[in-house]
Amino acid sequence: MAVEAQAGERREWNVSGMDCGSCAIKVRGAVERLPGVSQVNIATMTERLSLTLDPARTPPEKVEAAVKSLGYGIAPRGTVKERKPFVLPSGAAAPPQSFDERVRDLPEDREDDPVERGQAWWRRPKGQLVIVTGLLLAGAWGFELLTSADVGRWAFVLATLIGLAPVARRAFAAARMGQPFTIEMLMTIAAAGALVIDAAEEAALVVFLFAVGEVLEGVAANRARASIRALSNLVPKTALLEVSGTTRQVAAASLQVGQVVLVRPGDRIPADGEILEGISGVDESPVTGESVPRTKGPGEPVFAGSINAEAALRVRVTRAAEDNTIARIIRLVEEAESARAPTERFIDRFSRIYMPAVVGVALLVVLVPPLAFGQEWGTWIYRGLALLLIGCPCALVISVPASIASALSSGARRGLLMKGGAVIEATAKITRVAYDKTGTLTVGRPQVTDVVPLSADASELLAVAAAVEAGSSHPLAEAITARAEAEGVRPLPSSGGKALPGKGAEALVAGERAWVGSPRFAAAEMGVLDSEGIRRATALEEEGKTVVVVFRPRHALGLLALRDEPRADARDGIRQLKDLGVSSVMLTGDNARTAAAIAGSLGMEHRAELMPDDKVAEVRAMAEAGGVMMVGDGINDAPALATASVGVAMGSGTDVALETADAALLRNRVTDVAAQIRLARAAMGNIRQNVTIALGLKGVFLVTTVLGFTGLWIAILADTGATVLVTLNALRLLAFNPEREA
Repeated sequence: MAVEAQAGERREWNVSGMDCGSCAIKVRGAVERLPGVSQVNIATMTERLSLTLDPARTPPEKVEAAVKSLGYGIAPRGTVKERKPFVLPSGAAAPPQSFDERVRDLPEDREDDPVERGQAWWRRPKGQLVIVTGLLLAGAWGFELLTSADVGRWAFVLATLIGLAPVARRAFAAARMGQPFTIEMLMTIAAAGALVIDAAEEAALVVFLFAVGEVLEGVAANRARASIRALSNLVPKTALLEVSGTTRQVAAASLQVGQVVLVRPGDRIPADGEILEGISGVDESPVTGESVPRTKGPGEPVFAGSINAEAALRVRVTRAAEDNTIARIIRLVEEAESARAPTERFIDRFSRIYMPAVVGVALLVVLVPPLAFGQEWGTWIYRGLALLLIGCPCALVISVPASIASALSSGARRGLLMKGGAVIEATAKITRVAYDKTGTLTVGRPQVTDVVPLSADASELLAVAAAVEAGSSHPLAEAITARAEAEGVRPLPSSGGKALPGKGAEALVAGERAWVGSPRFAAAEMGVLDSEGIRRATALEEEGKTVVVVFRPRHALGLLALRDEPRADARDGIRQLKDLGVSSVMLTGDNARTAAAIAGSLGMEHRAELMPDDKVAEVRAMAEAGGVMMVGDGINDAPALATASVGVAMGSGTDVALETADAALLRNRVTDVAAQIRLARAAMGNIRQNVTIALGLKGVFLVTTVLGFTGLWIAILADTGATVLVTLNALRLLAFNPEREA
């Protein structure tokens, strides 16, 4: 198989009509038996079939023929009705317009020739079978009323045979592919057996109810799929492309990296890009779930699907349509369906035993009472046939993937991404969360927390400090200049600025030398910091802050204390985890004093001065006591993320956040860690409910059928009804809000 996988190529198809777990099993069985086929993945909720194929041994057409023979539609992935982009006259001869004029003169968006959506249920083969079998059943009843029961019996026989024909054709196609135990085969045997024992009216009713059940399964499954499809609708179909100073409307899917688009107020941004011109509030809730618009300007990134709320923007495209944030989220959700949870794999194995076992029980029910106890053959054949219909494991097989798909979709809408059912199951079992400090619990950049004047007032202190640090890209320098700007303080004129490695920086400020340096440099080498200044600097350092001294040749002007402050929601995020019974620990390479100050303010444990391999050892030790989640930036903490039961990357739609770890938090919120655990626990609770519904209904009707209380038509309702109930129960997760505390 490994040789085949290497020699082949990856192919993907859309498969329509695949509405339950048993459908996926049939499709998998049909294609796996073909030579040159390996690594088959099927996602029921997104109707996706992917496999590795050696075209020399099996052409793609043969794969499609195998799937079609089972009654499903199939088309290569991404084949949709071609759309011709609507292009406005370029007006190349017109004089160049200003940015504002071009935006003002643009026409409104047109939705030109949208991609076709799914057909209505009555236009599909399963829906047409419902209509045909319903008309045949009604006609047979009418014929019986107009004639007699004896003559009407033949009308029911005819209705049964016509309605059963397409079902039987699919059943025998599956049997030829090595899958004799399918719901279609059980249905065919049950209906044919009912005709043999002279239960033609009930046989026709069962065929009709079976068709209705399949349509209901499809409707319920499409409800679940709609939430995933809705993600792709976030990106507009058209974009306003800027060419030689003019604009024209083109298909958003045709945009290339480096092109420039205009985005008017109220429009959705058509591609991932970088703002070139304009300042506006950008609503990123469609992508990250963040409800408050963020003000963005030149040089800042924007995501496809975000809404430009206030002013016109010129945006340079940085990602092609197939690689934008929305596309990658959709791809992640689709691929996550293939990463099956251990519970799902167990149920798959169980269902393969369950159906033959029920068929065996049905045979015993048919044979034992008449042969051993002299009971009437007709009664026990009827009960055995009813048991066959109960034997289909559709509801059981779909119970897990339906819940997983709903949870993945619900999380994706809120910026909580998890890579499959295995990750959801592991997240639900988490008892401890380990956090990286910088960029995860903290904002990732230092801020001035204290301005302590000594021989100058605060304004002069900041003016001199900002002058010394002018032009420096050091994080501390940027924090100082940002604080001065925020206070409305203009830096004094400066020149000759230079860094003093390990000490600080100096410059000529307003005609006199000035420094921004460490307390040790100011006190021991320059002798300008007295005992009171040293005492105050030490007190600030004990709070986990970095202290710098601003001084002239003969005296210290004052102190500035800086610290990478915790995120605004960090304390609340740790509290929410405690309420869930999950403990937290901070792992950092920072010094023990700073780590203790940050961890103490958040109410959590900490481990300080750790190298990357030390973090791995800490995570491994914690994992011995139960499930542990590691939350980091997805780059520096990669070894620890890989070691943890679940690795979670913080990041607003970056490649690392979406592709490195097991899960990602797009909104950079610490509280989203607790939300992710709530969602995972809700999903696992929903799965347990679904399994209970599926097995409970099967068990009840198995007993009542053997005892003779329920018959064929109730049995088929037990099967399809359980599948619909399980799917609808899974859909409740779409409305689940993991941010709401219980």
